[in-house]
Amino acid sequence: MIIKPKVRGFICINAHPAGCAANVQEQIDFVKSQPAVENGPKNVLVLGSSTGYGLASRITAAFGSGAKTFGLFFEKPPTERKPGSAGFYNAAAFEAKAKEAGLYAKSMNIDAFSNDAKQKAIDVIKADMGKIDLVVYSLAAPRRTDPETGEVHSSVLKPIGESYTAKNLNTDTLKISDITIDPASEEEIAGTVKVMGGEDWELWMNALSEAGVLAEGCQTTAYTYLGEKLTWPIYGKATIGRAKEDLDRAATSITEQLSGLNGKAYVSVLKALVTQASSAIPVMPLYISTLYKVMKEDGTHEGCIEQAYRLFTEGLYTQTPRLDDVNRLRMDDRELTPETQAKVEDIWPKVTEDNLFELTDYKGYNAEFLKLFGFGVESVDYEQDVSTLVEVDFLS
Repeated sequence: MIIKPKVRGFICINAHPAGCAANVQEQIDFVKSQPAVENGPKNVLVLGSSTGYGLASRITAAFGSGAKTFGLFFEKPPTERKPGSAGFYNAAAFEAKAKEAGLYAKSMNIDAFSNDAKQKAIDVIKADMGKIDLVVYSLAAPRRTDPETGEVHSSVLKPIGESYTAKNLNTDTLKISDITIDPASEEEIAGTVKVMGGEDWELWMNALSEAGVLAEGCQTTAYTYLGEKLTWPIYGKATIGRAKEDLDRAATSITEQLSGLNGKAYVSVLKALVTQASSAIPVMPLYISTLYKVMKEDGTHEGCIEQAYRLFTEGLYTQTPRLDDVNRLRMDDRELTPETQAKVEDIWPKVTEDNLFELTDYKGYNAEFLKLFGFGVESVDYEQDVSTLVEVDFLS
């Protein structure tokens, strides 16, 4: 069939298999064009490996360090009449390219929050990989089922204590107006921490440790975003902020747990990018569009794969990792320079619907958004008939 993008609000409800494969290939090509990751990982588990930073981390580990990789994700498979999710096609393309390059790569399409996923993953690791020296935690979901109680917890994007009003870009209509978000209830705060905090990361590391599949000196990292003044009300003093505090707590707890192996756990703070998650957060489409304008003009812009490669080479696998005062790895340094933030803050109040494309890089933002789903990739002919089905050998 001929597949064209179908955008509904902040999400694209379909994906293009050839476009997703080309997008994965572009990231592989970038990593292969860089120096190898010195003393990099050899056996890597990536939780949430099908899109965004998780996918970029898996690509960097495999093609930058020659690592065996095992990825978990929860994606929609295709049918003959309907495309699968972008993450499904990304994972299929990665696994095919890794095996073509002679690299071990297995994937499991499963709810990674479940106890079943943990046990099945451990069984695969014991059978095929030996001991894991890097665990990347990059799960992102709007809800999570507690594996012990069966209770479903949902996350919300709300401020805490008082309402928050800010300029917002409606990406459907390209209208700019103030948006007011009411404060979260205590129940909503607790639910967000359950979904987006560090509890499941801890459960994974506990399970892997008890199973004896973690290597001496193993490392683990979970990803987050902090931002600066313009985004702080929705990221800092907000429900997401509470979840981020819980990630910091979990990192300390996991590091203590790994002390017998001389292991370490880090929260890695990455820059603002167009992802399926960030597109849903008020303020972020306009902020990212403005940030892209500034950083591209300054020559400091990075995408997911550039950030992931730099995390490996300047963070996880270096003698002098870039750490802040609470032991987080900071890869958002270029975004948060005073010069960059000053330029963004100068542009911010001037942006209107009439000058949106002049003062910001919304064109680039929208192109990156569509690319997440395999659309707008230059090397792909979107008028060509393609099959929705791709050959995969995912575990479940």
